[in-house]
Amino acid sequence: MSVSRLVYSTAGDDRCPHCQKSLRKCRCEAVEEQSLTAPGSIVISRETKGRKGKGVTLVRGLEVPDSELKLLAKQLKTLCSCGGAVKAGVIEIQGDHRRAIEQALKKQFPSVKIIRA
Repeated sequence: MSVSRLVYSTAGDDRCPHCQKSLRKCRCEAVEEQSLTAPGSIVISRETKGRKGKGVTLVRGLEVPDSELKLLAKQLKTLCSCGGAVKAGVIEIQGDHRRAIEQALKKQFPSVKIIRA
């Protein structure tokens, strides 16, 4: 005899396809970025994973050549007075500077969004 009970719901699928948690409780970055961003928009987020608790601000979605990306990263590092790097088309700025970066990028690009604010 089975211990589980089958429950039927007409509410629709509110589960994350990656982790199978409720969408409200899901913390998958891929799902969050897909649902919050449109193609061509710039996403600003904060991440600490894999950095021993140190936070970095990530800027994704910039569709510019590498030379311009490096120049923009240098401008953002100067604006925030901190270090950073460009890795695989993503600008990493040390520390939590989401608001300052958002204001600076909105002057140059039309659609800039902060996720996990």
